[in-house]
Amino acid sequence: MMRGMGNMQGMMKQMQKMQKEMVKAQEELNEKEFTGSATNDLVKVVFTGDKTMKTIEVNPELIDPEDPEMLQDMIVLAVNDALTKITQETEQTMGKYTKGLPGL
Repeated sequence: MMRGMGNMQGMMKQMQKMQKEMVKAQEELNEKEFTGSATNDLVKVVFTGDKTMKTIEVNPELIDPEDPEMLQDMIVLAVNDALTKITQETEQTMGKYTKGLPGL
């Protein structure tokens, strides 16, 4: 009976250790910068891993009062590019921890 308890405790310790590592990995991701860009870097955005935009650079050539749609499209492309990179890296990084865990 006692042996089973020791096992359970070991498992709990393992889970706590893994949880600490997960939190640390998530924090590191949150601080990491991801750059998204549109066609030839005409628009560049920088996000942190927690999906907060830090900067946006727009090439002055793109600023055409006659064609605001093009600028808007480029911004959307750049933002989505950055967000896709964040999602992929988050899945890769956090996937290590969620693999093999029931119910996650």
